[in-house]
Amino acid sequence: MSIQATTNSQTSQKALDAVAKVSTNLFIDGEWTEAASGARFDVINPATEEVIATVADGGPEDARRAIETAGRVQKQWAKTAPRERSEILRRAFDLIMARQDELALIMTTEMGKPFAEAKGEVAYAAEFFRWFSEEAVRIGGDLTTTGDGKNRILVSKEPVGPCVLVTPWNFPLAMGTRKIGPAIAAGCTMVFKPANLTPLSSLALVDILIEAGLPKGVLNVVTTTKASDVVTPWMESGIARKVSFTGSTGVGVRLLEQAAKNVMRSSMELGGNAPLIVFEDADLDRAVEGAFAAKMRNMGEACTAANRIFVQRPVAADFSARLAKRFGALTVGDGAQAGTDVGPLVEEKALKKVQELVDDAVAKGATVVCGGSRPERNGYFYSPTVLSDVSPDAALMSEEIFGPVAPIVPFDTEEEVIRLANDTPWGLASYLFTQDLDRAFRVGDELEVGMVGLNTGIVSNPAAPFGGIKASGLGREGGRVGLDEFLELKYMAIPRT
Repeated sequence: MSIQATTNSQTSQKALDAVAKVSTNLFIDGEWTEAASGARFDVINPATEEVIATVADGGPEDARRAIETAGRVQKQWAKTAPRERSEILRRAFDLIMARQDELALIMTTEMGKPFAEAKGEVAYAAEFFRWFSEEAVRIGGDLTTTGDGKNRILVSKEPVGPCVLVTPWNFPLAMGTRKIGPAIAAGCTMVFKPANLTPLSSLALVDILIEAGLPKGVLNVVTTTKASDVVTPWMESGIARKVSFTGSTGVGVRLLEQAAKNVMRSSMELGGNAPLIVFEDADLDRAVEGAFAAKMRNMGEACTAANRIFVQRPVAADFSARLAKRFGALTVGDGAQAGTDVGPLVEEKALKKVQELVDDAVAKGATVVCGGSRPERNGYFYSPTVLSDVSPDAALMSEEIFGPVAPIVPFDTEEEVIRLANDTPWGLASYLFTQDLDRAFRVGDELEVGMVGLNTGIVSNPAAPFGGIKASGLGREGGRVGLDEFLELKYMAIPRT
């Protein structure tokens, strides 16, 4: 056996050992427990198509116990000192960073992203806990006087109450910390449903929070294959006062309808169809690297991924060739093994969708510059793909690709590309490459999105307000405003005597 093969075998065993340490039951009222029905479901490694764990499959009875616990504990938890909540989050940050390799191996094994990228997500996830540990002790208020001088206006901020948290599979650790962090900082109890494709990272996080000192009943986790059987009882309970959801627009709309019945606070981070615009004056080397980052993060399985790449016609051919060279040099393989640049997609359904979108684009006139098919191997892999001269009628121009496919569309004028970029019901992120500062601000102002990356392909940061407009959602996560999403204002009128 070669040295490389030996190393890869050892890494794969370390990954399985890390997975084996994860508690795989529900976590309710401070205890690990089987689902009331006794049902369990399999977690699949998308690189090997093998079962790596079985996890408790919760249902309505488990959901009711979880939300009742959150409701019972809320008042006591809300009274804890901000410093205490801050220190819990800071200890959790330290524990995550101390276990970065182990958590990255768990993530890689359950959802496929390469180990180096998974380590990056672990650090990103931990940073939400550090950020909100610092914000927890800075929850402020206001004291002013009415215009007539007769009353004082005292404004304070209080926890919104028990929160429903629902996260997706593509960033299984970071999406959890991005919601749990501000909820803890604000003094809210939680019921949490992670994605059934990637529950292990979330369950590993629970163990870390227990060790960090999170009190019993503050966080309750129900894994399930039937999301509506768990989330609907939470939404209809009358106990939950807020829902924070990251996922598809369709599911988000249904949750908003349920939230309206109980007038619940809602944060929705939904779908995206991000445009990436390269003007002819752009630094092409920088634009290629930015497009690579915006497209290939997490194998393209991100709502912020560059879904439509618009390149001004004089540089379109050069840009396409450079991006194809960058994509063509990537190594596709099991993310847990050394030398892998691109891991598998999360499941077979995702793989089939990507192939259908590419086939549709080619049938409508697109040229395959590189890739365009799945490699000959087991697992849900798809080759990094660059398509040039993509028709506006191609399905991938209006649907999230969620795969390693970069469709390039040439454009001529600034007015034209702004119209094309905004021609979508979504408005999450966009990317803009130009060396003209006036153009950068002018176009940035016109783009109908919540976030703009100027000469960069990465916009996500715990210190920044993440979120979109239009069908991409409501509210923001991260930054100073991320904590406000979990707080209510209370105003007290005090006569001046």
